[in-house]
Amino acid sequence: MRSLACNVAGIDFKNPLVMASGTFGFGQEYAQYYDINQLGGIASKGLTLHPRPGNEGTRIWETASGILNSVGLENPGVDAFLQEEMKFWEKIEPVKIANLGGSTIEDYVLGALKITKDAEDRRKLNRLAVDMIELNISCPNVKEGGMAFGIRTEVAREVIREVRQVTSLPLAVKLSPNAENVVGMAVMCEEEGAECVSLVNTFSGMKIDIYGRRSVFQNTYAGLSGPAIKPIALRMVHQVAQAVTIPVMGMGGISSSEDIIEFIMAGAEVVQIGTYNFMNLRAGEDLLNGLTAFMEKENINSLDEIRGIIS
Repeated sequence: MRSLACNVAGIDFKNPLVMASGTFGFGQEYAQYYDINQLGGIASKGLTLHPRPGNEGTRIWETASGILNSVGLENPGVDAFLQEEMKFWEKIEPVKIANLGGSTIEDYVLGALKITKDAEDRRKLNRLAVDMIELNISCPNVKEGGMAFGIRTEVAREVIREVRQVTSLPLAVKLSPNAENVVGMAVMCEEEGAECVSLVNTFSGMKIDIYGRRSVFQNTYAGLSGPAIKPIALRMVHQVAQAVTIPVMGMGGISSSEDIIEFIMAGAEVVQIGTYNFMNLRAGEDLLNGLTAFMEKENINSLDEIRGIIS
């Protein structure tokens, strides 16, 4: 028997495939195309304390090898997620990760409190619940002039410390590649009690309408994801995995089973699949089949045999 099993913060994943936040909704749409119970986990659409309509104007622009997105965290808010989307999540098997953002530290704390209480209440009734919180620290800090929480280590430290104090759920922190020092940021997350780091989030990019003589995005810049960023993301995951002892969720441009193997060899415990979900509506199923076939071909019985083998 080949084992694809992984473990993050004491949580068992049947395999290393996690669908990344913002690319899979809450899973219902993709469930029309394949059995999503095959997946190791699902990270929710980015949630904020209050509902958000998202950005106006152009939101997605296709690039040569990926996409630029300026969606703006459109989401129903934490309360609506717990009341409505959890009805579906209670019925599915993958590990359930609530991705949480905010404009202030207070937003993060209140959102984490709500998600934690809901999870505790559901478990008392033997119902499936959110298993983990993934903090999106790439959100702009409105009280500090709009710079993202995840740029400066000491600013991020405050958010993580405050959230860690109010939740009993395992805490992952999603790191921005735009941070001043992504390795230092990861080390700080471990110091502050995070059980996991996930990286990388999107890179800051731009597209100009040369005829309209303006940026195509109202916010000027947007987040670049997809195959174009994979070599850089892979390097960052390798660097972080060597610097921390907590598990790493690797992501950034994964679009093949070979890509998954690379991230695991670089030290990732599990991987997140993002933009490829838009390229292939059956991405999860196809990647899992390819991963299993690779292990058979290479006579790999467990992913532990190859995890982190690149020094």
